[in-house]
This record gives sequence, structure tokens and C-alpha cells, in this order.
Amino acid sequence: MSAFARHPWFRAGTLLLCAVGLAACDPGTRDLDNYIADVKQRPAPPLEPLPVMKQFESFVYSAQGLRDPFTAPQRREDAARADGPRPDANRRKEVLEAFPLDGLDMVGSLGVGGSLVALVMDPGRVVHRVRVGNYLGQSDGRIVAIREDGLEIVELVADGAGGWLERPARLALDNE
Repeated sequence: MSAFARHPWFRAGTLLLCAVGLAACDPGTRDLDNYIADVKQRPAPPLEPLPVMKQFESFVYSAQGLRDPFTAPQRREDAARADGPRPDANRRKEVLEAFPLDGLDMVGSLGVGGSLVALVMDPGRVVHRVRVGNYLGQSDGRIVAIREDGLEIVELVADGAGGWLERPARLALDNE
């Protein structure tokens, strides 16, 4: 420390200067207090009116006695015709019934006239010999005719009312 800084007048002057500086920093809160009081005396702005709530019409559910649309319809015995076509549940499934009809390809035929045998290739690229009366496809498709250009098939499909319908199908010769 210098000799000047050790002088008692220097210390007193520094102390006096700090006191004056702090007195000058006295915040003038009187103006702020007056502004706050003025704002509090102002009237509050009017509130926006509440939105009008829409009145909803009540709905009485009157379909308790009807069928649930998410469950299967109950089978009616009178709708299921006993004399109509039906799949034979006791019949042993053939190899080509494991594949959908659109996954099978007719690749040729052997024989002459009414004794034609068709060659059908499955998705695994295995060729099978089929005759009239053999089954193929997943809808109980039975071969009813073999022609040089394709197979005529009759499939059994459910009609939705407990019965079955015969639907004609064709497996054309695959000319690659």
C-alpha cells in the first residue's frame, strides 16, 4: 500500500464518498407508488360474455331387440337347405386342395379325346396329374371337364345364410 492510502484523511474521504454514492442511489419509489395507486383506481374493463352453450337433442336408443351388428348372425335351420350342395366333410382332402386356385398353373395335358389328363403345377414347382373328379383349390373345387386349353372347375362357396352355392371357375393353360 502506498503512503497516501495510509493517511487518515484518505480513509475518511473514501468513506464519505461511498456514503454520498449510496445516498444518490436511493430509489425514488414515490413515483412508482403513485403509478400503482393510479392503475388500481381505474375501472376494470368489461368481461366478454360467456359463449352460449348449444343445446343437444337427446336420442333414445330403441334397437335393443335387434341383432348386434358385431356378432355373427344366428344360423337359421330353415335357411340352410338340406337338399342343396354341401362340402363332403368325410372326404379325404387331396394334395392340391392345400393351395389357392390362383396359385396353381395348368402346364399341359396328356391323352386324346375324353381321356385327357391335365398337368397342374403347384407353387412349389411340383407337377401333378389330375383327372375329372379330382379336387383342387381351397374352396372344394372339383374338376368337371378337362380341355386342351384349361380346366373347368365347380367350387362350393358359403352363401351367408347357412347354405352353399356352386360357383364355376376356370384354370387356363399357362402358355409361357
